[in-house]
Amino acid sequence: MAANINKDTCVGCEACVGICPVEAIAMDDGKACVDEGKCVDCGACVSACPVEAISL
Repeated sequence: MAANINKDTCVGCEACVGICPVEAIAMDDGKACVDEGKCVDCGACVSACPVEAISL
């Protein structure tokens, strides 16, 4: 399992990119994108997202 980002809700603020301890999130065409192979399901990105676009 990995963090799931709702591309329709994501505003591209990059808050999740900076908070991810394993650098599993990058920006792709203005939206956050999770590398499922790197994600450790810590949930840091979920609480960092101001528009609640991320879930585990």
